[in-house]
Amino acid sequence: MKTVIVGGVAGGMSAATRLRRLDESAEIVVLEKSEHVSFANCGLPYFVGGVITERDALLLETPASIKRRFKADVRVDSEVVSIDREAKTVTVRDLKADREYTESYDNLILAPGAAPFVPPIPGVERALTLRNVADTDLMAAKVAEVLASGNPTSVIMGGGFIGLELAENLIERGLKVSVVELANQIMAPLDVEMAIRVQWLLEGHGVEVITGASVTDIGESDVTLSDGRTLPAGLVIAAIGVRPESGLAAAAGLEVGDRGGIVVDDQQRTSDPSIYAVGDAVVKRDVITGDPAMVPLAGPANRHGRLVADVIAGRDVHANTVLGTAIVGLFGTQAAATGWTEKRAVAAGRAVRIVHTHPDNHAGYYPGGEEMHLKLVIDAETDAILGAQGVGGSGVDKRIDVIATAMRGGLTASELADLELSYAPPFSSAKDPVNMLGFQAENLRDGLIETIQWHELPAEVEKGVQVIDVRTPLELTRGMIEGAVGIPVDELRDRIAEVDQDVIVYCWSGARSHVASRILMQSGRRVRNLDGGYRTWAGA
Repeated sequence: MKTVIVGGVAGGMSAATRLRRLDESAEIVVLEKSEHVSFANCGLPYFVGGVITERDALLLETPASIKRRFKADVRVDSEVVSIDREAKTVTVRDLKADREYTESYDNLILAPGAAPFVPPIPGVERALTLRNVADTDLMAAKVAEVLASGNPTSVIMGGGFIGLELAENLIERGLKVSVVELANQIMAPLDVEMAIRVQWLLEGHGVEVITGASVTDIGESDVTLSDGRTLPAGLVIAAIGVRPESGLAAAAGLEVGDRGGIVVDDQQRTSDPSIYAVGDAVVKRDVITGDPAMVPLAGPANRHGRLVADVIAGRDVHANTVLGTAIVGLFGTQAAATGWTEKRAVAAGRAVRIVHTHPDNHAGYYPGGEEMHLKLVIDAETDAILGAQGVGGSGVDKRIDVIATAMRGGLTASELADLELSYAPPFSSAKDPVNMLGFQAENLRDGLIETIQWHELPAEVEKGVQVIDVRTPLELTRGMIEGAVGIPVDELRDRIAEVDQDVIVYCWSGARSHVASRILMQSGRRVRNLDGGYRTWAGA
C-alpha cells in the first residue's frame, strides 16, 4: 500500500514515522512545500530573539535522516497543487525544477497546517509573518537591520500566543515593541481578570499594549491605528491568528466546515474514505460539547498524525475530543489555560461556579516562593470542570496539566480535593493548590459557602448591600473597596451586632473571609464571600 502525505511537519511526520513502525512494507511519500521538514515551528520566536542561537537546532530531521531511519521518500520544495480523487493521484509542482508531475496513492494524508492571517490593509506587504524556517530567517535579518537603522521600533498586530512570544523576544533583542490587539484584552484563552495580569507583566518590561484598536495602514516607517494614533514601526509583524490551509481539499470537493477547516470523522477520514486529514487544517471536536472546534496546537496535530497511521495499518482507534490546553512563558512568568473560559461558558448559556485562588507555588515557609493566580470554571449543575486558567511563576504548568488530566478522566471539580499529588516544601504545599481548588468547589457544591464574583459586586453595592473587609487595620491602609466597613475577622464574633442580615465579606485572597462567612452564616445571616478576595477584585 502506498501512502502519500501532504505536509512534512508535526502531523505529517508523526503519521509517516508511526506508519513505518507499524508496517515495514508500506510505501511512504512525504511532499513538503517548504525547504524543510520536521522543523521546530514552536521554537521559531526564540531563534528570532536569540534564545536559540543555533539555527540547525530548529531542524529536527532532514529528508536524508528520515530516509535512513524510516525508509520514507521525503521531498521538499514539492507543492501539491491538485488532487484527482477518481484516478487517486496528486499533481505535484517541483518548485526547484519548475516542473509538474503526478504521484499515485492508495491512501492520502493531508497535513497542510494553517497560514497566518494577513489583513488586507494598505502597506501590508511590509508586515512579516512567522510560520516556517524561511520566515524566521527573513525576520531575524529584518530585526538586525532595524537595530542598525537607528529606528529600533516594532509593532506586532495581534495579542495571542505567537505575538506575545515575539514581543518578549524582540524586547530582549533591544527593540521597542507595541502590541496592538483588536479585542478588549490580550490572550483570548484567558478571562479578562487573568489576561490583565499578563498585560501588566508585559508593560512592566517595556512592551506597549494597545487593546480595542487595529492597524489600518502601514507606512514606510510607521503604522496608523483605527483610533487615529500613529506608532513608529521599523518592523511590522502580523500575528493576528491563522486560517486553515484547506484550499487543496476544497478544490478536490472534500467537505469543509464553516470556518474553513477540513471535516473529518473520529478516525480522521475526510468525506473521501481514501483521504485523511490531520493538524491545524482540520475540524476537531470540543471536549465539553463535542461541537466542531478549530484548535491549531502541536499536541493534537502530532496525536492525530499517529492515529491516522494506526487506522491505515488496520488498528481500530478513534480520535478523542480536544481541550485546547496551551501555555506561554513571558519574562519568567507562565500563563496557561485548558478547556473553556468563563465568558465562553456564559455565552453558551451554562450556569457556572467560579473559583479564584492566589497561592504560592510551594510551601510558604520555604524560600523562593512565587505567587500563582488560578481560576477554575465549573458547571453549576453537574460539578463538571469546564476549564481552568493560571498566571504566575513556576508551577502554573503543573497545575493546569493536572486539571487537564482530571478533565480527560472525567473527574468533577470537587474530586480535585482527593487527588494525591507529590509534595515536598520546595515543590508544593501539603494541600496542593489543585486540592485547594477542589476544597472550594466542594464547599460551593454542598452549600457551605456562597460566593460572589468581582463583576457582580457593583450591582449589589448599588442595592445597598453591606460589604465588610475582614483584613487587619494595617492592610486596609493599602486599599479597600469603596464603601466597605472594616471589621477584622478575629473581632467578628464580638462585633457581630454591626453586621447586617445580608452581607458581602472579603479579605486579601478569600481564606479569612471564608472563615468570616462561616461565622456569619451560622448566626443566621445571608453571606456571600467575594471570590478571590481583594486580590482578584483589584486586578479586575
